Amino acid sequence: MKLSSRGHYGLMAMTYLAQKADGGPTPIKQIASAEEIPEQYLEQIFVELRKAGLVTSVRGARGGYRLGRAPEEINVGQVVKVLEGEIAPVECLHSSEEDAELCCSKTEYCTTKVVWEKLRDTMVAVLDDITLYDIVTGSAKLYTQKQSAE
Repeated sequence: MKLSSRGHYGLMAMTYLAQKADGGPTPIKQIASAEEIPEQYLEQIFVELRKAGLVTSVRGARGGYRLGRAPEEINVGQVVKVLEGEIAPVECLHSSEEDAELCCSKTEYCTTKVVWEKLRDTMVAVLDDITLYDIVTGSAKLYTQKQSAE
C-alpha cells in the first residue's frame, strides 16, 4: 500500500498540532508553512479531519485548529483511515462483498488471499498502535526498533 500525499500531509499536520496541543488554536497558514504543505490542499484535508472529530476549528482573529482529542487518544490508523479510506493492499480485501467481487472472480477461493489479509492486519495493527503522542515524544521510534528486534 502506498500512502498518498493526502495521508502523508494529514499525518504531518496532525503531528504538528500534537506538538502544539497545550497552546491555543493554530492557524492553518502556520501549519502549512511549517510543514511545507500547500495551504489550499491542507484546508481540504482538514475538512475531512474535522468531520471525523480528529480536529476542531476555532473561528476569529485568533482562530485556527486544534486536536479534537488528546494526542495519546489519536492513533495514526485513525488519521490514515479518514484520509485514505480502508486499508487494503489489494482490492478484494475491501469490506464490501460487492467491491471484492468486482476485483476478481476467485475472491471466495483465492489461494493468495491469506497473504494479503496478514499484510493488511499487520499494517492496521502497527498504525493503530502508534499515537500522535508516540510520534511527538519519540516513542514511535522505540516501537519500531522493538518490533525489528523480535
